[in-house]
Amino acid sequence: MCQARESKIQILAWVNLDMSSLFLIFLILLVADGVLVRGSINITEISFDQNYEVTWGDNHVVSLNQGKEIQLTMDNSSGSGFGSKMSYGSGLFHLRIKVPDRNSAGVVTAYYLTSQGRSHDELDFEFLGNREGKPYRLQTNVFVDGQGNREQRILLWFDPTADFHNYRILWNQHQIVFYVDNIPIRVYKNKSDIGVGYPTKPMQIQASLWDGDSWATNGGKTKTDWSYAPFRASFQGFDVSGCQVPTSNISQNCSSDKYWWNTQKFWRLDSVRQRQYERVKHKYMTYDYCADRNRYPEIPLECL
Repeated sequence: MCQARESKIQILAWVNLDMSSLFLIFLILLVADGVLVRGSINITEISFDQNYEVTWGDNHVVSLNQGKEIQLTMDNSSGSGFGSKMSYGSGLFHLRIKVPDRNSAGVVTAYYLTSQGRSHDELDFEFLGNREGKPYRLQTNVFVDGQGNREQRILLWFDPTADFHNYRILWNQHQIVFYVDNIPIRVYKNKSDIGVGYPTKPMQIQASLWDGDSWATNGGKTKTDWSYAPFRASFQGFDVSGCQVPTSNISQNCSSDKYWWNTQKFWRLDSVRQRQYERVKHKYMTYDYCADRNRYPEIPLECL
């Protein structure tokens, strides 16, 4: 597999590129062991404002490196956030994120997909800050028709404040997979055939930095220490691989296998990713709503 991948890259490297006609951007999409791998030849990163816009806290958002990096800041007057200009009906979405360092207790860095309205669908990454020296927790959640309460939390196997890491959400008609650096940390299968809700509404990509000290750290017992403000979260990687939805309804097109994330290899985890996923659940998971009998005396149907 490695030799084949190297051969493909070598062949592509010999191609005579017409740079004037291709906007100086090439994404080589290789599927290795069923997971997307991104490489590049003379790649120019897409700037923030091509696909995104600031949605709140304008004076708490800093653009760096000619729009290739966005920094959200928060102090005791405001947090901040940005969102995609378009909505999407399926895709594999990603951002590279570096979360606030030092004493970040009470601070929430969020990256998520969401539809509009009270009965909304939503797919969440939420980084829950902590006291200095204590680890972040990464919470994921799935909302369907406005109903969430499907939290899972893990500890990360690295320091998310030290460098950028890639966080992805795969969403197609068969499954939703949350990835950290290509490692699956959560899978939510489409079980609508047995009455389990599944997100189907067009969703926008959102990111925000906000004060969640009423719940984020130690159940809200540890509060935000504003003497460490401003808190800063940084974002890169503003290209989007998604089926754009110009209207309020998902086109049947967004389930078409003309989009690579809908092809059969993305209907389930392969054996390598399944083993990685099981290891994350065994070694790093700290909370799973499926196992919480106090909240759910009966196991939720999607957990069976």
